[in-house]
Amino acid sequence: MAYENSTNPGSYAESRNPDSIFSKRVKAGKRRTYFFDVRATRGNDYFITITESKKRFEDGGYDRHKMFLYKEDFNKFLAGLTDTINFVKTDLMPNFDFDAFNHENDEDYIPGAPVMSEAPVAILNEPVAVEDNSSVTIDEWKM
Repeated sequence: MAYENSTNPGSYAESRNPDSIFSKRVKAGKRRTYFFDVRATRGNDYFITITESKKRFEDGGYDRHKMFLYKEDFNKFLAGLTDTINFVKTDLMPNFDFDAFNHENDEDYIPGAPVMSEAPVAILNEPVAVEDNSSVTIDEWKM
């Protein structure tokens, strides 16, 4: 594994290598984006670059931190990452709802807006009387 740090202004897309075979972008809040890119070597071997791009509000530039992950380390890296995440989820924060942060459609995600995975539910402090309207026709309850 190798690391590369960059503080040059400009977007990540401007500096990306056109030799990328596959790319996955993961937005993480207002300022951070992660890029997972598959690249090829001259000898037709493959490796992954993982880039964290963080926007600097003071000058509009980006801080980028890049990590290179080579095929011989894929399994060890995945096992280490999985073990670490599972430790946090099960031992340190077992009652935390990690699924609340899933944004299936990032294009529609608005930071700061409430995330609703189910229909809203009203919580009432007192019982509510419910009328039996079984004899009412559909035309009678139209508004």
